[in-house]
Amino acid sequence: MGDVLAGFHAVWEFESDSVLIRFERGIRTPKLFQSLGERRIPLEAIAGVTLTPGRRGSVVLHALPRPGADPLMEAAAGQLKEWTDPYRLALPADRETLAEYYADELRALLTADGTPAERFLVAPPRTPSQFKAYDGKASFDGEAVTFRWSWTGASSAKWKAGDQTFPVAGLSGVEWRSPEAFEGHLRLLRREPAGAAQPAQADQDPAAVVFGLGYGPVHESLPFAASVLASLRAAAPGAGAAVSAAARRDPADIADRIRHLGELHKAGLVTDEEFSAKKAQLLAEL
Repeated sequence: MGDVLAGFHAVWEFESDSVLIRFERGIRTPKLFQSLGERRIPLEAIAGVTLTPGRRGSVVLHALPRPGADPLMEAAAGQLKEWTDPYRLALPADRETLAEYYADELRALLTADGTPAERFLVAPPRTPSQFKAYDGKASFDGEAVTFRWSWTGASSAKWKAGDQTFPVAGLSGVEWRSPEAFEGHLRLLRREPAGAAQPAQADQDPAAVVFGLGYGPVHESLPFAASVLASLRAAAPGAGAAVSAAARRDPADIADRIRHLGELHKAGLVTDEEFSAKKAQLLAEL
């Protein structure tokens, strides 16, 4: 196609085999977009296209990513807020006709049927080699992830275990929980012997760093997680899928967590919406 469509925070350039998305660096542009810079999305990584009304007199062109095609979206596991979804382009409502034209043109070029991709089709984002979590610093050199614990935030369990280094070859997956939700963290899932299990709580797990109080923001921790996931998948094709739900827990542990959540709610430290959402998430893990 070779055409360009400019939206509020990004410009999409349509090519015969891909869509090149260039994100702006303005003050109002989400930090995740600024961190990503630009991304080339092959058409085979797109399952469909929609055009829907947006907020405040806008329309939204949305390229639906094919499952398993993009390490960033796999790591995010549906946790991104809609306005930080890099596959959405918001435009003024008066450009709806133009947006519909491009949506139709793009649909005509798509060949993917929505089935999961066997490999990542989108390159992982360029990421910082390290970021600060609440209880330590995470770094990644392309072959191994290292966690170095902080004096103030790390639990005694992590201090006893000491700083940790995890070669990608020894991992089976990556679990990212948004810092914008209750109990945000980045957990590395290890290839453990049969019967072995990682601690249920991230603050007690030496293979996890926890977020909060401004530490582990989405624009740093999510691209980091996607980069690790992409390296893991490249090292062991067919392995390393990001998990969207933690392993099933003991019912007694779930009950304790809900009780603690209720105490936080009563104390005003958790909103009604956060309480309801987290309680539902915990119950789903039974």
